[in-house]
This record gives sequence, C-alpha cells and structure tokens, in this order.
Amino acid sequence: MSELNSIVLKIVSSGKGILAADESNGTMTKRLDSVSVSSTPENRLKFRNTLFTSESMKSCIGGVILYDETIKQSVGSNSIPSLISKTEAIPGIKVDTGAKTLSSSKEEKITEGLDGLRERLKEYYKLGARFAKWRGVYTISESYPSKVAISTNAHALARYASLVQEAGMVPIVEPEVLMDGSHNSKTCLDKTSEVIKKCFEELIIQKVDLKGVILKPNMILPGTTSEEKINSEKIAELTLKCLIENVPNEVPGIAFLSGGQSEIEATENLNMINIKNNSSFKMTYSYGRALQKSALKYWSKNQDDIVGTQKIFNHRANMTTLAAKGEWKKELEKN
Repeated sequence: MSELNSIVLKIVSSGKGILAADESNGTMTKRLDSVSVSSTPENRLKFRNTLFTSESMKSCIGGVILYDETIKQSVGSNSIPSLISKTEAIPGIKVDTGAKTLSSSKEEKITEGLDGLRERLKEYYKLGARFAKWRGVYTISESYPSKVAISTNAHALARYASLVQEAGMVPIVEPEVLMDGSHNSKTCLDKTSEVIKKCFEELIIQKVDLKGVILKPNMILPGTTSEEKINSEKIAELTLKCLIENVPNEVPGIAFLSGGQSEIEATENLNMINIKNNSSFKMTYSYGRALQKSALKYWSKNQDDIVGTQKIFNHRANMTTLAAKGEWKKELEKN
C-alpha cells in the first residue's frame, strides 16, 4: 500500500468523513452575517476551534479541509493543524483561488490557482497538511456545461492533482455540477457523468495515481426549481449508476459534497447510497453546511457555551457517520 493510499483510507474508513471548514473569508462572512456575528479572524477561529475540539472529531472525522487563514492560526501554543492531528484526523487545505469567468464561455466558470501552486504546496506540507482540495464548478442549462468548460476544468483539476501528489499529499478532486436550475434528475445524471468521465481521462493523461485520490462529487438530484420530486432510493440508484459507470475501480474513496441539501437530506441520501452500494468504493461525506449549520446557529447566540455548541455538532457528525455506514434511521434524529 502506498503512503497516499494509506492517507485516503485513514480519512474515509469506518464511516469517517471530512469536515469541510475551508470557507473563504468572503463565504464565511456571509455565513456569520446570516446569524448576526461580526466576521473577524478571531470569531472565525473561535467557531472553528469549537468544532475542532469536539468529541466527534475522534470518532467521526477523518479529515478537515482548512482555508489559508486557518491553517496558519494557533490556539495558545498549538497550531490548528497540530490540534486537528491530536484527534487523529488529518489536516487538509483548499488550494484553488476560486472560480472565475471562462473567457470562451462567459456564463461559465474556470477555477484558478495553478500559478505558484508547487511552492504553496511545499509550505502547506510543512504546516501539517497531508491532503488538498480543488473545486471545479459547472452549471446546467440547455447549453451548459459546454465542452470547453468540461475540458478546461478537467485539465486544471488533473494538473492540480499531479502537483499535489508530487508534494506527498492526497488530492481531493471536486467537480461540482450545481443544483441550481429547473433540470430533471436524468439531465443531472447525463451532465455529471460527462464531467466525471472527462476528469478521469485527464487524471490518467497526467499520470495521477488514482489509488491516492479522493473524488468529491455531487449526488444526482433534480434542479432546485425542477418540478420533479424523487425519493432517496432513486437518488441513490442514479448516483451509484453515475459513479460505477464513470469512476475507475482504483479510486478508493468517494466523499460527497452536500451542495445545498439540508442537514437531514444530505444524511438520508448518503445513508441510502451506502445501503445500496454494491461497489468497491468507500462512500462517505465531505460536508460543510450540512455538518455546521445547526451548530453555527446555536453558537451565534451562545458563543461562550462551548459544550452546547459541541453537543449539536457531535449529534450531526454522529448521524452523518452512521449514514456513511448505511446505519442511519430518521428516529435517531429525535434523540
């Protein structure tokens, strides 16, 4: 087993998943504004550290994705990566610099951040990061995602992944097909399949070791304004079909993004995917809002009640980890 493969398995095995705490300062400001908390470096750290020191970090969280600001912060004499490592979770880092307008298709995005990436990865490795994340973003409409958006984002994801492995770290490859739109689940399946297939074609061209990669895809869902309503069984069937047909067997772990689903929806759908999963892939979570939303709401009104905030976060993490084993039940949410 390679070192990269062992890192992947440590992150995604036994129902453990990934806490996505890599919100940019702009995104985190929106989240804090929504609960009437001032977005200062101190407040951002205070909330995140409340999560990082929770009991469920040891039992549920295999990896934490950090933002550039957070990976360089400390609490007392302990750096944030060292605090995370003490829980046996693995620190990771978001390395893309955001999605910008695609010059040849103005309604679509291309993710930037390759310039200077090799040097930044060396710094992040020294700071304690052992995996990284890069997000490509795709919209669905009658014309999109276009061939150019699919191709350019896949190429960038593959170049990023190659550099990350060169630095001794595991790349999370995140091609997110957004939920926004009126499209049905069949369209989401077709477009997501096309996106994922192209990503792996590029990863193979770039000689990326697929056994040392984590895929972070969206689930197959109807668009947010679609008239179609489907249950978790259908979501699981379509999602598994997409992944089994388009992801090479060498990939050890798949960690879903929540992508605007509610906490319960993201948990229920992950649970059904694992109940129906007959593949060799370990299917888990890489959730941001779907792990943090309730905890943030409580914390905003009770910032000094660390135990209360952690209790809410622990419950959500425990529920999501049960879902990653296919053992979640709705009645457990009432406890």
